[in-house]
Amino acid sequence: MNGIRDDLPKELNDFFKQLENYIETELYFYGSVKRTDYVHNKSDIDVAVFTDNEYSMMAKLQHFLKVKQNAFDKIVWKLNGKMIYGYKIHCEKYIDLKCEIAIYNNDFKDEIINEFDIPIKHKTLLTTLLLYLLKLFYYQIPLIPKNIYVELKRYVLNEMMVKKESVFLLLKQT
Repeated sequence: MNGIRDDLPKELNDFFKQLENYIETELYFYGSVKRTDYVHNKSDIDVAVFTDNEYSMMAKLQHFLKVKQNAFDKIVWKLNGKMIYGYKIHCEKYIDLKCEIAIYNNDFKDEIINEFDIPIKHKTLLTTLLLYLLKLFYYQIPLIPKNIYVELKRYVLNEMMVKKESVFLLLKQT
């Protein structure tokens, strides 16, 4: 597993090890679970899987998670002028785990992993503090609504850290 935290509870580590063994592909962790602003039992755990066959990987994940194909949403991501496609599932709808698993083709691996590492490479004391305060006022002392939290977090991560051309669309399955 690439980048799993040492301080996650054993059952979470066990789940991700079982998942990685089942799909026979390395898991790449990103988001708050790789940064200092992860809040246990509150923040979701973001995972990416890279493959040569997205449909085969979806089938494996369907079986492992015991979900239907329409549980996966389509991802369309314009990143630095390049169109990237994939799939994502929000696991907490189906299992007792706040986790999102994204599936991408290996052709996009280097570009995506580089993108995932930007918030870690470019973090400052100010952005770390702002993320901490946002999560405090959203998770611990719920003073801000989800839509405001999401927009402010996106601003801190995308605009304050590194200005870049990135448009991310999640197309919901019906």
